[in-house]
Amino acid sequence: MKERVSKMTRYEVKKVFAKTSSKIAVMLLLFVMGITCFFALDITYVDENGSTREGLAAVSGLKAAQKEWAGCLDEEKIRKVIAENRRIQNTPEALAQDITQKEIAYSWGQGIKEIRNLLNCAYAKGLREYDYYLADSLTEEDAADFYRNRTRLLREWLEGEAKDQFTDEEKEYLIGQYGRMDTPLYYDYMEGWQQLFKFAPTVVMLTMLILGYLVAGIFSNEFAWRSDAVLFSSFYGRNKAVTSKIKAGFCVVTAVYSAVFTIYTGIVLLYLGTDGWNLPIQSSWISWKCFYNITNLQKYLFIIGGGYVGCLFLSFLSMLVSVKTRSAVPAVMVPVLVIFIPSFIANIGSPFVNKIIGLLPDQLLQAGEALNYFNLYSVGGRITGELPVILILYTILTIVILPVLYQTYRRMQIG
Repeated sequence: MKERVSKMTRYEVKKVFAKTSSKIAVMLLLFVMGITCFFALDITYVDENGSTREGLAAVSGLKAAQKEWAGCLDEEKIRKVIAENRRIQNTPEALAQDITQKEIAYSWGQGIKEIRNLLNCAYAKGLREYDYYLADSLTEEDAADFYRNRTRLLREWLEGEAKDQFTDEEKEYLIGQYGRMDTPLYYDYMEGWQQLFKFAPTVVMLTMLILGYLVAGIFSNEFAWRSDAVLFSSFYGRNKAVTSKIKAGFCVVTAVYSAVFTIYTGIVLLYLGTDGWNLPIQSSWISWKCFYNITNLQKYLFIIGGGYVGCLFLSFLSMLVSVKTRSAVPAVMVPVLVIFIPSFIANIGSPFVNKIIGLLPDQLLQAGEALNYFNLYSVGGRITGELPVILILYTILTIVILPVLYQTYRRMQIG
């Protein structure tokens, strides 16, 4: 019996990929993946002569420059960075009008580029503000306030612009999370992870759109091909056949998602390096304001885990819609609507609306970005960020959809 069910599942998977349109969809996915990887690997480095290098030479040069400044970002290191940045900005090359001379000056600061960005965040006038040139006005005496400013800016934001967005308990939670960040941070080369995170939402969303197309016909094709009468009249038509279709959907999502992310991760990290996997995400200025105290590797696991749960949920939801409508067309539109509609709702700008948006499934497809949002929820009397909530929520909803999908399809009437 188990062997028969296994063969039925394999047959359903084979039907998915046997269609010419499905093959074209997979080829399109691979093509766009190639383009995405090309941009992810687009690293430049300016040498001491002001010439721009690309490719492996750029990766090697940038890595060597940043490794020279690797170490704990304590007050002494911050002082050195501020002094070095000021020295570079006051050189004749930096003050010259000639582009080549300016590029030479820029080459000297590539080793501290990421620390300089952190300075721009730490000494900003507001939590949500960023001034690229702010670091140029700092002095060594400012170094002592580097970490204190992070919490100070948060408190000022919570007491000012965001005073009506959070309860007192939520404000204390955010301040407490900031205080629990281990300091001093450690600085090192981590370009591989930064580029991986930058294009991960594109990869996940693209994969979801293709998966939505692939699984949409698993159930509805029987109606399109007028073979539903044969299927439901067969001995296993209303039980084992339905189960095999659900298993086929699960296998397609798991196989395609795993293959895509394995290829994407492998290409980016093998080319740019895995250095910095154990660094706190706040070591990068992109996540300086993040209240989740996790490492780059943990952020990566959140991204792939969230993307997988999101793809499973939306794929099974698409399959359910295809059963209800007996057509693949509305089912294909489900991922599209889920991904793009929240961007229009977000324009409302209401704290309540932001909380609703934080619970929508599209957040799973861009989990790396969601880590930077200040969406908080109270679960069982405990306050937590949105990502743990939606991971658990949509895992449960995905499991709930399965029996609904099974019962809905097996009770379909012929014709």
